[in-house]
Amino acid sequence: MYKKTLLVTAVLGAMLASAAHAETLRWTRSADSLTLDPHAQNEGPTHSVNHQIFDTLIYQDMDVQYQPGLATDWYVRDDDPSIWVFEIREGVTFHEGQALTADDVVFSLDRARHEHSDMRGLLTSIAEVRAVDEYTVEVVTDGPNPLLPNNLTNLFIMSREWAEEHDVETPQNYAAGEETYAVRNANGTGPFRVQSREPDVRTVFLRNDDYWGIDRYPMEISELVFTPIESAATRVAALLSGEVDLLQETPVQDIERLGNAPGIKNEQGAENRTIFLGVDLGSAELRTADTDDNPFADRRVREAINLAIDQSTIQRAVMRGNSQPAGMIAPPFVNGYSEAMDEVTPPDLDRANELMAEAGYGDGFRVTLQCPNDRYVNDEQICQAVVSMLARIGITVDLVAQTRSVHFAELARGEYDFYMLGWGVPTMDSEYIFNYLYHTKAEDRGTWNFTGFSNERVDELTVAMGSETNEEARNAMIAEAWEIVHDEIVYIPIHHQMLTWSMRDDIDFQVQSENTPHFKYLEFMD
Repeated sequence: MYKKTLLVTAVLGAMLASAAHAETLRWTRSADSLTLDPHAQNEGPTHSVNHQIFDTLIYQDMDVQYQPGLATDWYVRDDDPSIWVFEIREGVTFHEGQALTADDVVFSLDRARHEHSDMRGLLTSIAEVRAVDEYTVEVVTDGPNPLLPNNLTNLFIMSREWAEEHDVETPQNYAAGEETYAVRNANGTGPFRVQSREPDVRTVFLRNDDYWGIDRYPMEISELVFTPIESAATRVAALLSGEVDLLQETPVQDIERLGNAPGIKNEQGAENRTIFLGVDLGSAELRTADTDDNPFADRRVREAINLAIDQSTIQRAVMRGNSQPAGMIAPPFVNGYSEAMDEVTPPDLDRANELMAEAGYGDGFRVTLQCPNDRYVNDEQICQAVVSMLARIGITVDLVAQTRSVHFAELARGEYDFYMLGWGVPTMDSEYIFNYLYHTKAEDRGTWNFTGFSNERVDELTVAMGSETNEEARNAMIAEAWEIVHDEIVYIPIHHQMLTWSMRDDIDFQVQSENTPHFKYLEFMD
């Protein structure tokens, strides 16, 4: 009887403790995940959703520190610097009950290397992935790769059995608009499982009570309801009315208002993301220009654009101080960042107009600028400011601002002459930027280089910095590469983005510089 009483008391205590934290959190931001296929898109909001469902071998916590996920340890083999060993966490199950093994890790890394995967640029050095035993994986790289673990923080692990059952062994071809079972359904090992999914409307997640980390993290959210709301005013109204509890990416014009609203607080910090403009400088003729050549191919035109855009005015008038004007497209978090290179060139309209005349475009030209209107903070408003600024040097800009799903799909098909893009660096190293944005566009490198820029030396340096283990030599390579692209003015930097998350004041949850909320860390204050 005594033992039974103790048992009942313990069970009731556990139930009461669980009930105390069995709380729904309603979360909103401007944009939904583009897909639930974990390897189809290397894109921030998509990763934010997938991090709730899936696990990675290694992840970055709310302080952006590397932490063990499905790998409990990782190291280079003593006898071969080209082989990374990952020890896989035992006793982990997928949401549908499949046991995690090394085979699932091998399958996922190989799947992410497929030509349709937008993650393959992170894995270009991999020659082979193999299971040594049930819980040990070896990744063989083409020469040493000191950055491999850094490249895996958004590389989600799938169940091979589930993928084969639903005929999704290869990633969705997002650029082609392919629809597969993995686009709307998911089976991960993460802290939350998908209960229902209506893309761009509402996704409901339930806490995974079988999560391997259930006792390691607060895990206080029992139900997570994600409702993307495109309209900034509507998002703010939803928080003020209590319809949502946490607003990610607070509109800059509402930061002060929300910070002073009863029952609401702001959490703020710098984001690991730079906003910039890209141009097609490689084509013989632009698609949307009223010229029969390509003005962007002339460096003088690109310099004129850079001199005409006033980043400080954008910071003050558009961002209301919530940005840091940029001179390079690497945020300060990143290895290779240079304060001198990030210094913003003051606007100089006289010199800009001289450069336009020298390049043969003294009378200007017309071109279309493509921007998202629901991806970055005040993205459309930034582009509107750019339109006005470029008009002062004779460039008439037709602005097309549209939802990010259309923007990125058309960009991926190489359809833009002039466009806005933002870039974060989860590896915290410049190699990631060069690999995706500056390397000559190829099947597995330069996959987000839609500029047509191609420089043999930059390509050599990009490949070399991925395998160089001598820190001094490697940093010299990075510095040289930055000098080349900075002088070429391949992209037009606007600013490093700042983050504000607004939430109920009884929530304890800090901003994460990757703008990825790991909700397993969120706590409710009594």
